[in-house]
Amino acid sequence: MKSPRTTAALLLTALAAMIGLTSTVSAAAGEMNMETGLPAHLYDASGAVDGLAMLTYFLFFVGYIAMGAAFVFFMSERNNVAKEYRTTMTISALIVGIAAFHYYYMRGVYADYGVVSIEYRYMDWIITVPLMALKFPSLVGKDAITDEKFLGMGFTGVCFSGAIIMILFGYLGEAGIMNGLLGLVLGGVGWAMIIVATGTPFSSGKGVDNSKIKDELQWSVNALRSFIVFGWIIYPIGYLFNPTADILPDAVSAEIMAVLYNIADVINKVGFGIVAWMGAKKASAAMA
Repeated sequence: MKSPRTTAALLLTALAAMIGLTSTVSAAAGEMNMETGLPAHLYDASGAVDGLAMLTYFLFFVGYIAMGAAFVFFMSERNNVAKEYRTTMTISALIVGIAAFHYYYMRGVYADYGVVSIEYRYMDWIITVPLMALKFPSLVGKDAITDEKFLGMGFTGVCFSGAIIMILFGYLGEAGIMNGLLGLVLGGVGWAMIIVATGTPFSSGKGVDNSKIKDELQWSVNALRSFIVFGWIIYPIGYLFNPTADILPDAVSAEIMAVLYNIADVINKVGFGIVAWMGAKKASAAMA
């Protein structure tokens, strides 16, 4: 069996190789500042640094590095928890690993063209948000999942459908394909479906029975619920001020939206995995 140190080294090598394969989106397509080697659009006509543009570029860079590092951490810790929680660790790693790829491409698009990509962001969300919602059954265990149905769907179906609805209508509204306000409302329905199924930090959900969750996991489960109820609220708030959604007259720039979304994404995705890992470690220790 490989040691944790060997496993981590192999994962770092694999991650570096994967990022290398994605280098089709590179700074070669855009003009560069000859003094710094950074994209020229990060500077104004006088050569001074454009603070907002530089911050946006920096946070795209930090985003994919943070997600990639979290991927290595979660995969390295997978064998350090009880067998029952290894699926949870795998899902956590998938979430940040997928996000790392998309953030690398979003950084490349911004470096090359000075454009904040809505499409790559929603490609990431359409995959990672359902995974985040589906982390619950892997952590709380099948005994804590109730048999209650909604439109013929159980817990997993409601969470998965809610995530797809939330992201699909969010994209349609933000991309201008449908009315922005209507997209926000319909996307909110999907978010509400997930909250009703998983519950809140203060109550059981329709799909989760708190009384059947192990004591060692209660804090982590409620922390995950807090991310969904409170952590995710930044996205509809940001949507309201997004210029492409065309809802409020005082919309902010795409760069400001990218800064807010990038910070929220790192906190929500990495934090989501960290609290699940903490619960898995605590429960594993209690079992031992």
